Amino acid sequence: MTTEASSRHPHSVSAGRRRILRRIGTFFSYAGLSLVALLFLFPFFWMVSNAVRSNNEVLTVPVRILPEEYQWGNFVEALVSLPFGTFLMNSFIVACGVTAIVIVVSCLSAYAFARLRFPGREGLLLTYLSTLMIPQVMLVIPLFLVVSKFGWINTYHGMILPVAFSSFGTFLLRQFILGIPKDLDEAAMMDGASRLRILVTVIVPLAMPAIGLLSLFTFIAQWKSFLWPLIATSGLDKATLPLGLTLFQTQQGTSWNYIMAGATISMVPGVILAMVLQRVIYMGITVGSGFGGR
Repeated sequence: MTTEASSRHPHSVSAGRRRILRRIGTFFSYAGLSLVALLFLFPFFWMVSNAVRSNNEVLTVPVRILPEEYQWGNFVEALVSLPFGTFLMNSFIVACGVTAIVIVVSCLSAYAFARLRFPGREGLLLTYLSTLMIPQVMLVIPLFLVVSKFGWINTYHGMILPVAFSSFGTFLLRQFILGIPKDLDEAAMMDGASRLRILVTVIVPLAMPAIGLLSLFTFIAQWKSFLWPLIATSGLDKATLPLGLTLFQTQQGTSWNYIMAGATISMVPGVILAMVLQRVIYMGITVGSGFGGR
């Protein structure tokens, strides 16, 4: 009887098998993604784990995944042992200053390369983008000489201006603007809008997903930057947070638990910014794909 029923409904049997295979595939997909997520999250877990244990236990062999005794006071000690507030404020000023300039310059240059027609545009764009292949280390000495010549050592503008121009930001926004229909520009022109007004009132609101993504990348990159602030500063009054954490390394030894506690605290602004901009970044994926099909 079962054989007869199966022979009468072969499609239902095959559909059931496909449904089972699809569920198995979904399970293994989620399992694989969960494993990859754990691999990426483990360094952050290890940082927090070392931040709440004694320095002797950090160096203990064999290594323990969880601390034997939790010392939550390490976060307080990391804050009061150094002028942590000064370092935090300096990092905030530098990161926000660089991000603001990068967004403004990238919007203007991206709109010019995407919408304006002028001789040598493609060659200039290619030259502009070729700077992405130059390592930052190669630019350190020329930038230091320029900053020193202007007397900008140990100043905010000396730390901000030399690194506040991004060809990557121009490329990212240009590709997004190319997907925005030109009919919107033409309609605004018919209403008497200038190029600058079109950029501010039409292009920028539509490009907010890409601008949000660029803001996040730029802020985090400058927040954790170490090399240029190290060269452009000569004292603790303008030192950023990555530089300040190195003060836990002394001739008597390194306080790894305080370094990990400070690093954990320094992650908070980036995490908050990512949470705030996650909706904008998601819009960048969906809206950007929609424009790309036009």
